[in-house]
Parts: sequence; C-alpha cells; structure tokens
Amino acid sequence: MKQRPRPASLKSETAMRLSRAEGQLRGIKRMVEEDAYCIDVLQQISAARRALERVALMLLRDHMETCVADAIAARRPEDKIREVIDTVDRFLA
Repeated sequence: MKQRPRPASLKSETAMRLSRAEGQLRGIKRMVEEDAYCIDVLQQISAARRALERVALMLLRDHMETCVADAIAARRPEDKIREVIDTVDRFLA
C-alpha cells in the first residue's frame, strides 16, 4: 500500500485517462469485429498504447516524488531504487 495518498488531481486525471484508454480498447475490439482496415486498427492500437504509457509515466513520477523521496529522506533508498530500475526495465522490454 502506498504510504502517502495520491493527490486528488492525479487520481482524477489518471481515472480520466484510463477511461479514455478503455474506450479506445473497446473501439479497437469493435473495429476488429467489423473487419476495419488493418492500418486503421494499428493506428488505434498505437494511440491506446501511448495513452497507457502516459498514465504509467504519471504514476512513475508520483512514485519518484513520494515513495522514493521518502526512502531517501529515511536514508533507506536502496530497495526503492532497485524497485524503480526493475519496473522501468519491464516497462521498456
């Protein structure tokens, strides 16, 4: 569980972006079911990926500014830094 709650503005922006991405995914599914042109489907997939990546970056920034910063202030940053590195490795792989 997160030690410090996320700001309400981050929660609402994240929820809005995830809802938009969810709508994009439903639209992509419908496009495939309706045999939409391949390139059009791929363009929508790219847009949905970018939307999710933006959310991921917002959450990573929040993590760095709160959880990692708190660990540094407590002079115990090693685990949090390793956690971030592992997460970014998975995200970019």
